[in-house]
Amino acid sequence: MARRHTVRFEPVDLEIEVSEDETVLEGAFRQGVMLMHGCKEGQCSACKSFLISGEVDLERYSTFALADYEREEGYTLLCRAHAFSDLEVELLHFDEEVLTSSVPIQTVRTEVASITALTHDIRHLVLNLLDPREIDFHAGQYVDVQIPGTTHTRAFSMANTPATGGRLEFMIKLYPGGRFSGLLEEQLAPGHELAVRGPYGVFILREHSDADLIFIGGGAGMAPIWSLLNSMSERGIRRKVTYYYGARSPRDLFHLDELARLGEHLPDFRFVPALSEPAPGDQWEGETGLITDVVDRLETDLSGHEGYLCGPPPMIDAAIELLVAKGIGEARIFYDKFTITASEEEQAGHQT
Repeated sequence: MARRHTVRFEPVDLEIEVSEDETVLEGAFRQGVMLMHGCKEGQCSACKSFLISGEVDLERYSTFALADYEREEGYTLLCRAHAFSDLEVELLHFDEEVLTSSVPIQTVRTEVASITALTHDIRHLVLNLLDPREIDFHAGQYVDVQIPGTTHTRAFSMANTPATGGRLEFMIKLYPGGRFSGLLEEQLAPGHELAVRGPYGVFILREHSDADLIFIGGGAGMAPIWSLLNSMSERGIRRKVTYYYGARSPRDLFHLDELARLGEHLPDFRFVPALSEPAPGDQWEGETGLITDVVDRLETDLSGHEGYLCGPPPMIDAAIELLVAKGIGEARIFYDKFTITASEEEQAGHQT
């Protein structure tokens, strides 16, 4: 039986117990502690922390996430770290509101209910829950979906809300050769079973605040934002929201009618789609350019706002820099950064 050790987190004065055969991050999830995390695979550095005392052994990780000199100085990745003594850890990134707001991590048997096209390269996947019949999660979170016949998983954000019990919905972009997304076109069909584990992620609405909200995303990155917006509508949250959505061309836009109807239930909601590559024949009368450029043109002082971002790392990084320049402190910017799976050209939405 694996030995167990105590891990104390500073400066939040929180303590958990972990086993040597699980990572510190896994142990935290098991005990309802939602530490900052992203890929959970040692690639993104979201869970990077400083080891004040104690001994850990690290599973394989990317030196992009943890450089050799950082490890020598005492930094570690909680998603790769196994405790081999009691530990004292300084959290570099944390949010006290969500730290203990976790819901239990579960492994759930599901069955494909439907796969439909949202655009030429985005599919809407609906899974019915078989065992257990329900799973708790916060709007904006994600789950790991196991690739059939393998031990590998892909992470996808839920597009539905916790109120729609009994199923999970996803918006998934197709990638050539994608080990999971490729199955949506060729192999998966209603009735096929999939194993799902979660929920994970801290891309959730900070409810202690009544600040105005700026959402920025694009493509399948609509999924967690769609969940957040619909959850706000269901619960009667009346904060001002502006949602900037970037796409290449009109064929990449979807849910336009649904977003218009959503505006009828959210009292101060504005949706701003923008096309980065409209063709002369598209007859597009909306905004054009990169979505961050559009936000830059249309917004001035955003002091007092909160920002929620979802998309690939370059977009997230550019949007953070822009929002900070517009007056939003980094502590009030939350993001779901899409990272590239190391072994293939398929993206998975992961929260940092």
